[in-house]
Amino acid sequence: MKLAVVIATFGRPEHVTRLLAQLEQQTRLPDAVIISAPDAKHVPNSIACTFPVTSVFGKTGLPAQRNIALDVAADRFDIVTFFDDDFIPEDTYLAGVSTAFEQQPDWAVVTGRVLKDGATTAGLTWDEGIQALREAGPAAETGGVEKLCGYGCNMSIRAAFIGDLRFDERLVLYGWQEDVDFTIQLRAKGRVVALHSIRGVHLGVKSGRVSGVRFGYSQVANPIYLIRKGTVPLTFALSLIGKNLLANLARSLWPESFVDRRGRLRGNLLAISHVARGRVEPEYILEI
Repeated sequence: MKLAVVIATFGRPEHVTRLLAQLEQQTRLPDAVIISAPDAKHVPNSIACTFPVTSVFGKTGLPAQRNIALDVAADRFDIVTFFDDDFIPEDTYLAGVSTAFEQQPDWAVVTGRVLKDGATTAGLTWDEGIQALREAGPAAETGGVEKLCGYGCNMSIRAAFIGDLRFDERLVLYGWQEDVDFTIQLRAKGRVVALHSIRGVHLGVKSGRVSGVRFGYSQVANPIYLIRKGTVPLTFALSLIGKNLLANLARSLWPESFVDRRGRLRGNLLAISHVARGRVEPEYILEI
């Protein structure tokens, strides 16, 4: 099966360079890598890899950038693997993905096990991420675990099941919950599975992220929009909103140094006020 890796990036060419170097160490090399960015200044100046690397340019925003890459890759490859530019896959990751799709024809989405996730902390350095992989020990061979959705930092899709489906570009910029919306819709075609034998580390680099107020607005507006769209279960979306709202409220008094809790809370409250008036517009963050 032919496999393409898609990396959507913004303002982090040095991380793309590091990720490409890690992909060179895969026991099963990608058949192609597609880097999707707003323009050339967001990608490395020099790329020298043993596999083909293509850069595509267009709109800014994670869903839009992934869609541009899908337009290039979906008809040419059997598997499309999405990696965040700050995700470090274990050396056997792509081999595990290929084997899984070959052996399980009813699997639509495969997402790997994240050994450490810097998105929930102050973030990790590349050295810390690589060290975490070294210390992880051998991966246990386990069966797939059924999941509601994939995790966008590392998820692989059977291209034949994608068809005309694309990421929702109304979830602008960071695209909060765009991975949930996209992969839940693929459940109509096949199973969405977490496979713990394929692993990696998500560094959770903070540069290139949207402001606290914008992100806080998306934490409320995006799940409500997806409820209305009919792709995300009501209980899942409301639980997500409640968890984030309570966390931002509780920690706004003593916020972490790496999270703008007060900005997020302001964004939460602004979105709630809009929803109460019947205004559900994820793209409003472009006006903030």
